[in-house]
Amino acid sequence: MTDIEISRNSKKLPIKDIAKGIGISDDELILYGDYKAKIKCSNMNPKGKLVLVTAISPTPFGEGKTTVSIGLADALKGMGKKAMLALREPSMGPVFGMKGGATGGGYSQVVPMEDINLHFTGDMHAITSANNLISAAIDNHIYFGNSLDIQEVTFNRCLDVNDRSLRDVVAGGRHDYFSISSASEIMALFCLATDLDDLKNRLGNIVVGLNSKKEYVYVRDLKVEGSLVALLKDAILPNLVQTLENTPAIIHGGPFANIAHGCNSIIGTKTALSYADYVITEAGFGADLGAEKFLDIKCRVGNLVPDAIVLVSTIKALKYHGGVEKSKIFDRNDEALASGFANLDRHYDNLAKYGVDVVVCLNKYNTDSDEEIEMVKKHCEEKGFKFALSTAYVDGGKGAEDLASKVLECKCNNFTYLYDLNDSIVSKINKICMSIYGASDVVYTPEMMDKIKILEKNGVSNVPICVAKTQYSFSDDAKKLGAPVDFTVTVKDIRWYSGAGFITVLLGNIMTMPGLSRKPNYELIDVVDGEIINLS
Repeated sequence: MTDIEISRNSKKLPIKDIAKGIGISDDELILYGDYKAKIKCSNMNPKGKLVLVTAISPTPFGEGKTTVSIGLADALKGMGKKAMLALREPSMGPVFGMKGGATGGGYSQVVPMEDINLHFTGDMHAITSANNLISAAIDNHIYFGNSLDIQEVTFNRCLDVNDRSLRDVVAGGRHDYFSISSASEIMALFCLATDLDDLKNRLGNIVVGLNSKKEYVYVRDLKVEGSLVALLKDAILPNLVQTLENTPAIIHGGPFANIAHGCNSIIGTKTALSYADYVITEAGFGADLGAEKFLDIKCRVGNLVPDAIVLVSTIKALKYHGGVEKSKIFDRNDEALASGFANLDRHYDNLAKYGVDVVVCLNKYNTDSDEEIEMVKKHCEEKGFKFALSTAYVDGGKGAEDLASKVLECKCNNFTYLYDLNDSIVSKINKICMSIYGASDVVYTPEMMDKIKILEKNGVSNVPICVAKTQYSFSDDAKKLGAPVDFTVTVKDIRWYSGAGFITVLLGNIMTMPGLSRKPNYELIDVVDGEIINLS
Protein backbone atom coordinates (compact mmCIF):
# COMPACT_ATOMS: atom_id res chain seq x y z
CA MET A 1 0.00 0.00 0.00
CA THR A 2 1.04 3.61 -0.53
CA ASP A 3 1.64 5.94 2.40
CA ILE A 4 -1.74 7.60 1.96
CA GLU A 5 -3.51 4.21 1.78
CA ILE A 6 -1.78 3.03 4.95
CA SER A 7 -2.76 6.28 6.64
CA ARG A 8 -6.36 6.08 5.49
CA ASN A 9 -6.73 2.47 6.68
CA SER A 10 -5.24 3.09 10.12
CA LYS A 11 -7.32 2.65 13.27
CA LYS A 12 -7.33 6.17 14.65
CA LEU A 13 -8.67 6.87 18.11
CA PRO A 14 -10.80 9.94 18.83
CA ILE A 15 -8.42 12.76 19.68
CA LYS A 16 -10.21 13.18 23.02
CA ASP A 17 -9.05 9.66 23.96
CA ILE A 18 -5.48 10.39 22.88
CA ALA A 19 -5.51 13.55 25.01
CA LYS A 20 -7.05 11.79 28.00
CA GLY A 21 -4.33 9.13 27.87
CA ILE A 22 -1.64 11.74 28.58
CA GLY A 23 -3.63 13.76 31.12
CA ILE A 24 -5.22 16.46 28.95
CA SER A 25 -8.88 17.05 29.82
CA ASP A 26 -11.67 17.79 27.35
CA ASP A 27 -11.95 21.42 28.45
CA GLU A 28 -8.28 21.96 27.51
CA LEU A 29 -8.99 21.05 23.88
CA ILE A 30 -10.31 22.98 20.90
CA LEU A 31 -11.54 20.26 18.54
CA TYR A 32 -10.99 20.34 14.78
CA GLY A 33 -13.10 17.30 13.94
CA ASP A 34 -12.59 13.87 15.48
CA TYR A 35 -8.84 13.43 15.00
CA LYS A 36 -7.12 16.76 15.56
CA ALA A 37 -7.30 19.43 18.22
CA LYS A 38 -5.54 22.41 19.68
CA ILE A 39 -4.32 22.35 23.26
CA LYS A 40 -5.01 25.41 25.43
CA CYS A 41 -1.65 24.98 27.22
CA SER A 42 -2.88 25.33 30.79
CA ASN A 43 -0.09 22.97 31.90
CA MET A 44 3.38 24.26 31.05
CA ASN A 45 5.70 22.49 33.48
CA PRO A 46 8.37 20.69 31.39
CA LYS A 47 9.70 17.63 33.18
CA GLY A 48 10.26 15.00 30.50
CA LYS A 49 13.45 14.01 28.70
CA LEU A 50 14.07 15.52 25.27
CA VAL A 51 15.48 13.52 22.34
CA LEU A 52 16.63 15.34 19.21
CA VAL A 53 16.59 13.52 15.86
CA THR A 54 18.84 14.91 13.13
CA ALA A 55 20.70 13.48 10.12
CA ILE A 56 23.79 13.53 7.94
CA SER A 57 23.82 15.92 4.95
CA PRO A 58 20.64 15.47 2.88
CA THR A 59 20.53 13.76 -0.49
CA PRO A 60 17.84 13.55 -3.20
CA PHE A 61 16.70 10.22 -1.75
CA GLY A 62 15.60 11.44 1.68
CA GLU A 63 17.06 10.11 4.90
CA GLY A 64 13.84 9.59 6.87
CA LYS A 65 14.28 11.69 10.02
CA THR A 66 10.53 11.98 10.52
CA THR A 67 9.97 8.28 9.92
CA VAL A 68 12.68 7.45 12.47
CA SER A 69 11.30 9.98 14.97
CA ILE A 70 7.80 8.55 14.77
CA GLY A 71 9.07 4.97 14.97
CA LEU A 72 11.17 5.87 18.02
CA ALA A 73 8.19 7.41 19.83
CA ASP A 74 6.04 4.37 19.00
CA ALA A 75 8.80 2.04 20.21
CA LEU A 76 9.13 3.87 23.52
CA LYS A 77 5.35 3.75 23.99
CA GLY A 78 5.38 0.04 23.16
CA MET A 79 8.05 -0.46 25.82
CA GLY A 80 5.76 1.08 28.43
CA LYS A 81 7.19 4.59 28.39
CA LYS A 82 5.02 7.72 28.33
CA ALA A 83 6.20 9.15 25.03
CA MET A 84 5.15 11.99 22.73
CA LEU A 85 6.31 13.58 19.50
CA ALA A 86 6.94 17.29 18.91
CA LEU A 87 7.31 17.83 15.17
CA ARG A 88 7.16 20.61 12.59
CA GLU A 89 4.16 21.34 10.40
CA PRO A 90 4.68 20.66 6.67
CA SER A 91 4.88 23.50 4.16
CA MET A 92 2.75 23.16 1.04
CA GLY A 93 5.75 24.25 -1.01
CA PRO A 94 7.56 20.90 -0.69
CA VAL A 95 4.24 18.98 -0.65
CA PHE A 96 3.53 20.10 -4.22
CA GLY A 97 7.20 20.40 -5.15
CA MET A 98 9.84 17.68 -4.96
CA LYS A 99 10.26 16.64 -1.33
CA GLY A 100 6.65 15.76 -0.56
CA GLY A 101 4.97 15.95 2.83
CA ALA A 102 6.38 15.63 6.32
CA THR A 103 4.25 13.08 8.10
CA GLY A 104 6.61 10.11 7.94
CA GLY A 105 6.11 7.08 5.73
CA GLY A 106 5.09 3.46 5.55
CA TYR A 107 4.00 2.18 8.97
CA SER A 108 5.65 5.06 10.77
CA GLN A 109 3.34 8.02 10.19
CA VAL A 110 1.35 10.71 11.95
CA VAL A 111 -2.33 11.00 11.01
CA PRO A 112 -4.59 12.33 9.57
CA MET A 113 -1.93 12.59 6.87
CA GLU A 114 -3.92 14.54 4.25
CA ASP A 115 -5.00 17.19 6.75
CA ILE A 116 -1.53 17.68 8.22
CA ASN A 117 0.15 17.97 4.81
CA LEU A 118 -2.40 20.45 3.47
CA HIS A 119 -4.44 23.03 5.42
CA PHE A 120 -4.34 21.29 8.84
CA THR A 121 -5.71 23.77 11.44
CA GLY A 122 -4.90 26.89 9.42
CA ASP A 123 -1.71 27.89 11.26
CA MET A 124 0.33 28.34 8.08
CA HIS A 125 -2.35 30.53 6.55
CA ALA A 126 -2.52 32.65 9.70
CA ILE A 127 1.25 33.16 9.64
CA THR A 128 1.17 34.07 5.95
CA SER A 129 -1.68 36.53 6.54
CA ALA A 130 0.08 38.17 9.49
CA ASN A 131 3.26 38.55 7.48
CA ASN A 132 1.47 40.16 4.54
CA LEU A 133 -0.58 42.45 6.77
CA ILE A 134 2.73 43.98 7.90
CA SER A 135 3.73 44.54 4.28
CA ALA A 136 0.34 46.10 3.53
CA ALA A 137 0.69 48.36 6.58
CA ILE A 138 4.15 49.51 5.45
CA ASP A 139 2.97 50.51 1.99
CA ASN A 140 -0.21 52.06 3.38
CA HIS A 141 1.85 54.20 5.76
CA ILE A 142 4.14 55.35 2.95
CA TYR A 143 1.12 56.12 0.72
CA PHE A 144 -0.45 58.36 3.35
CA GLY A 145 2.54 60.63 3.91
CA ASN A 146 5.28 58.43 5.44
CA SER A 147 5.54 60.29 8.75
CA LEU A 148 7.99 57.61 9.95
CA ASP A 149 10.34 58.60 7.12
CA ILE A 150 10.77 55.03 5.86
CA GLN A 151 13.42 55.25 3.16
CA GLU A 152 14.40 51.59 2.87
CA VAL A 153 11.95 48.73 3.39
CA THR A 154 13.61 45.60 4.80
CA PHE A 155 10.52 43.42 5.36
CA ASN A 156 9.12 41.31 2.52
CA ARG A 157 5.96 39.39 1.66
CA CYS A 158 5.58 35.60 1.75
CA LEU A 159 3.53 32.76 0.28
CA ASP A 160 3.34 29.07 1.20
CA VAL A 161 3.98 27.85 -2.36
CA ASN A 162 7.23 27.37 -4.29
CA ASP A 163 7.13 30.15 -6.90
CA ARG A 164 10.46 31.28 -8.34
CA SER A 165 8.82 34.14 -10.26
CA LEU A 166 8.25 35.89 -6.92
CA ARG A 167 11.97 36.11 -6.20
CA ASP A 168 12.03 39.46 -7.99
CA VAL A 169 8.91 41.64 -8.06
CA VAL A 170 7.91 45.29 -8.04
CA ALA A 171 5.75 46.23 -5.06
CA GLY A 172 4.92 49.75 -3.96
CA GLY A 173 7.05 51.08 -6.79
CA ARG A 174 10.23 49.36 -5.58
CA HIS A 175 12.01 46.11 -6.32
CA ASP A 176 11.09 43.51 -3.74
CA TYR A 177 10.86 39.73 -3.30
CA PHE A 178 8.71 37.07 -1.66
CA SER A 179 9.94 34.37 0.71
CA ILE A 180 8.17 31.08 1.24
CA SER A 181 6.12 31.30 4.46
CA SER A 182 8.35 28.78 6.25
CA ALA A 183 11.32 31.10 5.67
CA SER A 184 9.55 34.22 6.94
CA GLU A 185 10.52 36.03 10.11
CA ILE A 186 6.96 35.58 11.37
CA MET A 187 7.39 31.80 11.24
CA ALA A 188 10.79 32.01 12.92
CA LEU A 189 9.60 34.17 15.83
CA PHE A 190 6.30 32.28 16.09
CA CYS A 191 8.25 29.12 16.89
CA LEU A 192 10.49 30.90 19.41
CA ALA A 193 7.70 32.69 21.30
CA THR A 194 7.05 31.37 24.80
CA ASP A 195 3.49 32.69 25.19
CA LEU A 196 1.02 35.14 23.63
CA ASP A 197 2.54 38.18 25.35
CA ASP A 198 6.02 37.20 24.16
CA LEU A 199 4.62 36.71 20.66
CA LYS A 200 3.14 40.23 20.69
CA ASN A 201 6.41 41.70 21.91
CA ARG A 202 8.40 39.86 19.23
CA LEU A 203 5.99 41.00 16.52
CA GLY A 204 6.36 44.61 17.65
CA ASN A 205 10.15 44.26 17.59
CA ILE A 206 10.31 43.38 13.89
CA VAL A 207 12.36 45.89 11.92
CA VAL A 208 10.45 46.91 8.80
CA GLY A 209 12.89 49.48 7.42
CA LEU A 210 15.37 52.30 7.86
CA ASN A 211 14.71 56.02 7.94
CA SER A 212 16.90 58.72 6.39
CA LYS A 213 19.13 58.67 9.50
CA LYS A 214 19.70 54.91 9.10
CA GLU A 215 17.64 54.30 12.24
CA TYR A 216 15.40 51.27 12.53
CA VAL A 217 11.64 51.52 12.03
CA TYR A 218 9.66 48.82 13.84
CA VAL A 219 6.30 47.08 13.46
CA ARG A 220 5.21 48.73 16.72
CA ASP A 221 5.71 52.11 15.05
CA LEU A 222 3.00 51.10 12.55
CA LYS A 223 0.61 50.23 15.41
CA VAL A 224 -0.29 46.93 13.79
CA GLU A 225 0.94 44.40 16.37
CA GLY A 226 -2.50 44.10 18.02
CA SER A 227 -4.06 43.01 14.73
CA LEU A 228 -1.22 40.57 14.16
CA VAL A 229 -1.87 38.91 17.52
CA ALA A 230 -5.57 38.73 16.64
CA LEU A 231 -4.62 36.76 13.53
CA LEU A 232 -2.31 34.44 15.48
CA LYS A 233 -4.11 33.96 18.81
CA ASP A 234 -5.43 30.50 17.89
CA ALA A 235 -2.45 29.53 15.73
CA ILE A 236 -0.13 29.88 18.75
CA LEU A 237 -1.90 26.94 20.42
CA PRO A 238 -0.14 23.62 19.63
CA ASN A 239 -1.89 20.97 17.52
CA LEU A 240 -2.48 17.46 18.84
CA VAL A 241 -2.71 14.43 16.53
CA GLN A 242 -1.54 10.79 16.74
CA THR A 243 0.66 8.21 15.07
CA LEU A 244 -0.58 5.05 13.36
CA GLU A 245 0.04 3.32 16.72
CA ASN A 246 -1.90 6.04 18.60
CA THR A 247 1.12 7.71 20.18
CA PRO A 248 0.27 11.39 20.85
CA ALA A 249 2.01 13.89 18.59
CA ILE A 250 2.18 17.68 18.74
CA ILE A 251 2.75 19.27 15.34
CA HIS A 252 3.26 23.01 15.52
CA GLY A 253 5.24 25.52 13.47
CA GLY A 254 7.42 24.75 10.48
CA PRO A 255 10.47 26.92 9.68
CA PHE A 256 12.95 25.71 7.05
CA ALA A 257 16.36 24.76 8.45
CA ASN A 258 18.39 25.79 5.41
CA ILE A 259 17.01 29.33 5.81
CA ALA A 260 15.53 29.72 9.30
CA HIS A 261 16.11 27.67 12.48
CA GLY A 262 14.23 24.57 11.35
CA CYS A 263 12.62 23.57 14.65
CA ASN A 264 9.03 23.18 15.79
CA SER A 265 7.65 25.69 18.31
CA ILE A 266 9.01 26.08 21.82
CA ILE A 267 5.42 26.08 23.05
CA GLY A 268 4.80 22.74 21.32
CA THR A 269 7.97 21.19 22.70
CA LYS A 270 7.39 22.42 26.25
CA THR A 271 3.77 21.31 26.18
CA ALA A 272 4.87 17.81 25.19
CA LEU A 273 7.56 17.82 27.89
CA SER A 274 4.88 18.75 30.43
CA TYR A 275 2.76 15.67 29.69
CA ALA A 276 5.27 12.98 28.65
CA ASP A 277 8.37 11.38 30.13
CA TYR A 278 10.08 11.19 26.72
CA VAL A 279 9.62 13.68 23.91
CA ILE A 280 11.01 13.04 20.43
CA THR A 281 11.62 16.11 18.29
CA GLU A 282 13.55 16.75 15.10
CA ALA A 283 15.47 19.53 13.42
CA GLY A 284 15.40 20.05 9.67
CA PHE A 285 17.95 18.96 7.07
CA GLY A 286 21.46 17.92 8.20
CA ALA A 287 22.96 18.34 11.65
CA ASP A 288 25.12 21.22 10.42
CA LEU A 289 21.93 23.24 9.89
CA GLY A 290 18.92 22.11 11.91
CA ALA A 291 20.72 20.55 14.87
CA GLU A 292 23.22 23.41 15.25
CA LYS A 293 20.35 25.91 15.28
CA PHE A 294 18.29 23.75 17.62
CA LEU A 295 21.18 23.58 20.07
CA ASP A 296 22.47 27.17 19.77
CA ILE A 297 19.19 29.04 19.18
CA LYS A 298 16.12 27.10 20.31
CA CYS A 299 17.74 25.62 23.41
CA ARG A 300 18.97 29.07 24.50
CA VAL A 301 15.63 30.78 24.00
CA GLY A 302 13.54 27.96 25.46
CA ASN A 303 15.96 27.00 28.25
CA LEU A 304 15.97 23.45 26.91
CA VAL A 305 18.62 20.73 27.22
CA PRO A 306 18.47 17.55 25.09
CA ASP A 307 19.13 14.25 26.84
CA ALA A 308 20.04 12.37 23.66
CA ILE A 309 20.67 12.99 19.97
CA VAL A 310 19.91 10.55 17.15
CA LEU A 311 21.95 10.95 13.95
CA VAL A 312 20.08 9.33 11.06
CA SER A 313 21.89 7.92 8.05
CA THR A 314 21.13 5.60 5.13
CA ILE A 315 23.20 3.36 2.89
CA LYS A 316 22.06 5.38 -0.12
CA ALA A 317 23.12 8.68 1.45
CA LEU A 318 26.53 7.35 2.45
CA LYS A 319 27.19 6.05 -1.06
CA TYR A 320 26.00 9.33 -2.57
CA HIS A 321 28.42 11.28 -0.37
CA GLY A 322 31.06 8.76 -1.40
CA GLY A 323 30.68 9.84 -5.02
CA VAL A 324 28.06 7.49 -6.48
CA GLU A 325 25.77 8.94 -9.16
CA LYS A 326 22.01 8.87 -8.60
CA SER A 327 21.50 6.40 -11.43
CA LYS A 328 23.89 3.90 -9.81
CA ILE A 329 22.90 4.36 -6.18
CA PHE A 330 21.45 0.84 -5.87
CA ASP A 331 24.60 -0.82 -7.20
CA ARG A 332 26.95 -2.39 -4.68
CA ASN A 333 29.93 -0.06 -4.12
CA ASP A 334 31.77 -0.72 -0.87
CA GLU A 335 34.52 1.77 -1.68
CA ALA A 336 32.03 4.63 -2.09
CA LEU A 337 30.17 3.53 1.02
CA ALA A 338 33.39 3.70 3.03
CA SER A 339 34.20 7.12 1.55
CA GLY A 340 30.79 8.38 2.64
CA PHE A 341 31.63 7.64 6.26
CA ALA A 342 33.53 10.95 6.32
CA ASN A 343 30.24 12.86 6.18
CA LEU A 344 28.78 10.78 9.00
CA ASP A 345 31.90 11.18 11.12
CA ARG A 346 32.00 14.97 10.80
CA HIS A 347 28.37 15.29 11.83
CA TYR A 348 28.92 12.96 14.78
CA ASP A 349 32.03 14.82 15.93
CA ASN A 350 30.19 18.15 15.65
CA LEU A 351 27.29 16.92 17.77
CA ALA A 352 29.64 15.48 20.38
CA LYS A 353 30.97 19.02 21.00
CA TYR A 354 27.70 19.89 22.74
CA GLY A 355 28.15 17.33 25.52
CA VAL A 356 25.17 15.12 24.68
CA ASP A 357 25.28 11.38 23.92
CA VAL A 358 24.73 10.59 20.22
CA VAL A 359 23.29 7.42 18.66
CA VAL A 360 23.90 6.72 14.97
CA CYS A 361 20.72 5.25 13.48
CA LEU A 362 20.87 3.48 10.14
CA ASN A 363 17.44 3.83 8.56
CA LYS A 364 17.14 0.55 6.64
CA TYR A 365 15.74 0.28 3.12
CA ASN A 366 14.85 -2.97 1.36
CA THR A 367 17.62 -2.27 -1.16
CA ASP A 368 20.32 -2.46 1.55
CA SER A 369 22.39 -5.64 1.65
CA ASP A 370 23.39 -7.36 4.89
CA GLU A 371 27.04 -6.80 3.96
CA GLU A 372 26.52 -3.04 3.55
CA ILE A 373 24.71 -2.80 6.87
CA GLU A 374 27.51 -4.72 8.55
CA MET A 375 30.06 -2.28 7.08
CA VAL A 376 28.27 0.68 8.66
CA LYS A 377 27.86 -1.11 11.98
CA LYS A 378 31.53 -2.13 12.06
CA HIS A 379 32.65 1.42 11.23
CA CYS A 380 30.59 2.81 14.10
CA GLU A 381 31.94 0.21 16.52
CA GLU A 382 35.51 1.02 15.52
CA LYS A 383 34.86 4.73 16.02
CA GLY A 384 33.16 4.16 19.38
CA PHE A 385 29.76 5.37 18.15
CA LYS A 386 26.53 3.99 19.59
CA PHE A 387 24.78 2.27 16.67
CA ALA A 388 21.20 1.18 16.06
CA LEU A 389 19.25 -0.14 13.08
CA SER A 390 15.71 1.05 12.36
CA THR A 391 13.11 -0.73 10.22
CA ALA A 392 10.26 1.51 11.40
CA TYR A 393 9.09 2.22 7.85
CA VAL A 394 8.13 -1.45 7.44
CA ASP A 395 7.64 -2.56 11.04
CA GLY A 396 6.41 0.55 12.85
CA GLY A 397 7.42 0.90 16.50
CA LYS A 398 8.71 -2.69 16.67
CA GLY A 399 11.30 -1.77 14.06
CA ALA A 400 12.73 0.99 16.26
CA GLU A 401 13.08 -0.91 19.53
CA ASP A 402 16.84 -1.30 19.05
CA LEU A 403 17.10 2.47 18.66
CA ALA A 404 14.82 3.08 21.66
CA SER A 405 16.99 0.86 23.87
CA LYS A 406 20.12 2.78 22.86
CA VAL A 407 18.40 6.15 23.43
CA LEU A 408 17.36 5.09 26.94
CA GLU A 409 21.04 4.56 27.73
CA CYS A 410 21.95 8.12 26.71
CA LYS A 411 22.47 11.11 28.92
CA CYS A 412 23.54 14.72 28.72
CA ASN A 413 27.02 14.88 30.20
CA ASN A 414 27.74 18.61 30.17
CA PHE A 415 25.63 20.57 27.70
CA THR A 416 27.70 23.32 26.08
CA TYR A 417 26.83 25.90 23.43
CA LEU A 418 29.11 26.32 20.44
CA TYR A 419 29.68 30.04 21.07
CA ASP A 420 29.11 32.71 23.71
CA LEU A 421 26.46 35.31 22.91
CA ASN A 422 28.88 38.04 23.98
CA ASP A 423 31.35 37.06 21.25
CA SER A 424 31.52 39.48 18.32
CA ILE A 425 29.28 38.90 15.30
CA VAL A 426 32.27 37.99 13.13
CA SER A 427 33.61 35.62 15.78
CA LYS A 428 30.31 33.76 16.04
CA ILE A 429 29.94 33.45 12.28
CA ASN A 430 33.51 32.19 11.98
CA LYS A 431 33.00 29.70 14.78
CA ILE A 432 30.00 28.11 13.03
CA CYS A 433 31.63 28.10 9.60
CA MET A 434 34.99 26.75 10.75
CA SER A 435 34.08 24.54 13.70
CA ILE A 436 30.87 23.00 12.28
CA TYR A 437 31.23 23.25 8.50
CA GLY A 438 35.01 22.82 8.40
CA ALA A 439 35.70 25.96 6.36
CA SER A 440 39.28 27.22 6.27
CA ASP A 441 38.23 30.87 5.80
CA VAL A 442 35.17 33.13 5.78
CA VAL A 443 35.03 35.93 3.21
CA TYR A 444 33.26 39.22 4.03
CA THR A 445 32.75 41.90 1.40
CA PRO A 446 33.11 45.58 2.44
CA GLU A 447 29.32 45.88 2.15
CA MET A 448 28.83 43.02 4.64
CA MET A 449 31.32 44.54 7.07
CA ASP A 450 29.36 47.80 6.84
CA LYS A 451 26.17 45.92 7.72
CA ILE A 452 27.89 44.38 10.73
CA LYS A 453 29.07 47.83 11.84
CA ILE A 454 25.51 49.19 11.59
CA LEU A 455 24.26 46.31 13.73
CA GLU A 456 26.93 46.87 16.33
CA LYS A 457 26.30 50.63 16.27
CA ASN A 458 22.64 49.94 17.05
CA GLY A 459 23.59 47.68 19.95
CA VAL A 460 22.81 44.45 18.13
CA SER A 461 25.58 41.93 18.65
CA ASN A 462 24.94 39.65 21.64
CA VAL A 463 22.36 37.50 19.83
CA PRO A 464 22.51 34.06 18.17
CA ILE A 465 23.53 33.57 14.54
CA CYS A 466 21.23 31.75 12.09
CA VAL A 467 23.13 30.71 8.96
CA ALA A 468 21.21 30.22 5.72
CA LYS A 469 23.06 28.02 3.23
CA THR A 470 22.63 25.00 1.00
CA GLN A 471 21.53 21.90 2.87
CA TYR A 472 23.38 19.53 0.55
CA SER A 473 26.93 20.34 1.59
CA PHE A 474 28.95 21.41 4.62
CA SER A 475 30.18 24.21 2.36
CA ASP A 476 28.19 26.93 0.57
CA ASP A 477 28.49 24.97 -2.70
CA ALA A 478 25.85 22.25 -3.11
CA LYS A 479 28.18 20.24 -5.33
CA LYS A 480 30.84 19.73 -2.63
CA LEU A 481 29.55 16.47 -1.17
CA GLY A 482 31.01 14.27 1.55
CA ALA A 483 33.24 16.12 4.00
CA PRO A 484 35.04 18.84 2.00
CA VAL A 485 38.20 20.48 3.35
CA ASP A 486 40.25 23.60 2.52
CA PHE A 487 37.26 25.57 1.30
CA THR A 488 36.11 29.13 1.93
CA VAL A 489 32.55 30.37 2.41
CA THR A 490 31.34 33.79 1.31
CA VAL A 491 28.90 35.90 3.31
CA LYS A 492 26.42 37.21 0.70
CA ASP A 493 24.02 39.01 3.02
CA ILE A 494 23.32 39.76 6.68
CA ARG A 495 19.81 40.41 7.98
CA TRP A 496 18.70 41.43 11.46
CA TYR A 497 15.62 39.39 12.37
CA SER A 498 14.83 41.54 15.38
CA GLY A 499 11.51 39.87 16.18
CA ALA A 500 13.05 36.41 16.12
CA GLY A 501 16.04 37.77 18.02
CA PHE A 502 18.81 36.46 15.78
CA ILE A 503 21.03 37.60 12.93
CA THR A 504 20.58 35.67 9.69
CA VAL A 505 23.73 35.20 7.61
CA LEU A 506 23.27 34.11 3.99
CA LEU A 507 26.07 32.04 2.47
CA GLY A 508 26.48 31.25 -1.22
CA ASN A 509 23.45 31.31 -3.51
CA ILE A 510 20.81 30.42 -0.94
CA MET A 511 17.32 31.69 -1.80
CA THR A 512 14.38 32.26 0.53
CA MET A 513 11.83 31.31 -2.17
CA PRO A 514 12.38 27.79 -3.55
CA GLY A 515 11.45 26.86 -7.09
CA LEU A 516 9.52 23.88 -8.40
CA SER A 517 11.28 20.92 -10.02
CA ARG A 518 10.89 19.83 -13.65
CA LYS A 519 8.56 17.02 -12.50
CA PRO A 520 6.80 18.42 -9.42
CA ASN A 521 4.56 16.37 -7.15
CA TYR A 522 1.51 18.40 -8.12
CA GLU A 523 1.42 16.46 -11.42
CA LEU A 524 0.63 13.27 -9.48
CA ILE A 525 -1.80 14.46 -6.80
CA ASP A 526 -5.51 14.18 -7.60
CA VAL A 527 -8.92 13.49 -6.10
CA VAL A 528 -10.62 10.28 -7.21
CA ASP A 529 -14.06 9.26 -5.91
CA GLY A 530 -13.81 11.99 -3.31
CA GLU A 531 -10.43 10.85 -1.94
CA ILE A 532 -6.98 12.40 -2.40
CA ILE A 533 -4.44 10.16 -4.13
CA ASN A 534 -0.62 10.27 -4.51
CA LEU A 535 -0.08 12.60 -1.57
CA SER A 536 3.04 11.56 0.33
